[in-house]
Amino acid sequence: MKLHEYQASQLLAESGIPVPDSGVASSPTEARTIAERLGGAVVVKAQVHAGGRGKAGGVKLVDSPGEAEEAARLMLATNLVTHQTSSAGVPVERVMVAERTMIDRELYLAIVVDGEAGTPVVMGSQAGGVEIEEVASATPDKILRIVTDPIYGLWPYQARDLAIGLGLDTEQIRPATDLIINLFRVFKENDCSIAEINPLAVCKDGRLLAIDAKLNIDDDSLFRHPRIASLADPAQEDNLERKAHLAGLSYVKLDGGAVGCMVNGAGLAMATMDITRNAGANPANFLDVGGGAQTEKIATAFEIIVSDPDVKVVLVNIFGGILRCDIAAEGILQGAKRSGTSLPIVALLRGTNAVEGKQILQNTPLNISFLSDLSEIPSALDQATGGGS
Repeated sequence: MKLHEYQASQLLAESGIPVPDSGVASSPTEARTIAERLGGAVVVKAQVHAGGRGKAGGVKLVDSPGEAEEAARLMLATNLVTHQTSSAGVPVERVMVAERTMIDRELYLAIVVDGEAGTPVVMGSQAGGVEIEEVASATPDKILRIVTDPIYGLWPYQARDLAIGLGLDTEQIRPATDLIINLFRVFKENDCSIAEINPLAVCKDGRLLAIDAKLNIDDDSLFRHPRIASLADPAQEDNLERKAHLAGLSYVKLDGGAVGCMVNGAGLAMATMDITRNAGANPANFLDVGGGAQTEKIATAFEIIVSDPDVKVVLVNIFGGILRCDIAAEGILQGAKRSGTSLPIVALLRGTNAVEGKQILQNTPLNISFLSDLSEIPSALDQATGGGS
């Protein structure tokens, strides 16, 4: 689950991390009122769950309340398109109006879960205020990494070493160390998958300020954080992903794919996507229906897949175990009837009740072909799409 910047900034402030004075507005008039309170010269930022806002016109520096009102008017009730969104963009329903600060330097600070290290890793860089992916690619030596203890967490000396590595003045080392420790506490206590400050500004008066904040929360931990769960903004989610989430499905929409994949089991789903790509086709989604899915859940999953306008063929790969193949077949048939789809379906059913599952799907109006082995997927997809998948 992603938080908006204004929500993340509030959590940081509550944990003792200095942030600019700000307010959130859902109308141009509210933006003007906040700007008046902050002295007029402010920055107006579109609140969306996507990076790259500045380059897309979602961040504006203004000098007066009137300009703040106009900037908000141009942003609100529009869709912002960035390099991290689809071509349709995401809706801007709120803007954050924050005080302007005199910045001397911009740093980068983040904590992420490192799967290879098996523990959170704290990263910092003197090259803040830009896309960190560009820094990591062009000048990886500018990224400092601190691997934390999987039991204790971040040791104070590690935070101090990172503060020193960021090239701060002597009098800034202690407040920077405290800030890093506090950010780690936010990360740990809220079950974050990422906690990022970019930029972490060194102001001309020597203060450190978290100018922009990004917090992503592990979805599986939300039952422990009802307050954070209440901050969810469904409008920022892809419609199909939102529908899948409500149905208890693990679904991720992928750009540029034409093969809709329905699979049971995350590992098998990823393998199926790899096979699809190796066949010269592109998967349109990741979808794991789960082991214990019933007919209705399968039907909803199928409807979601064929609702994607990019999908030209549906690839079903079910290994019957907890999920029986006949249950999966009933769901597919029900979903196809409800959606009225005529898309070609390539199906591989193996395991428990595979024969019964094939019988259910045979002798129906569905445009379906059955496979007996994974090796047949490439040619089947090519035939189903006419070589255009």
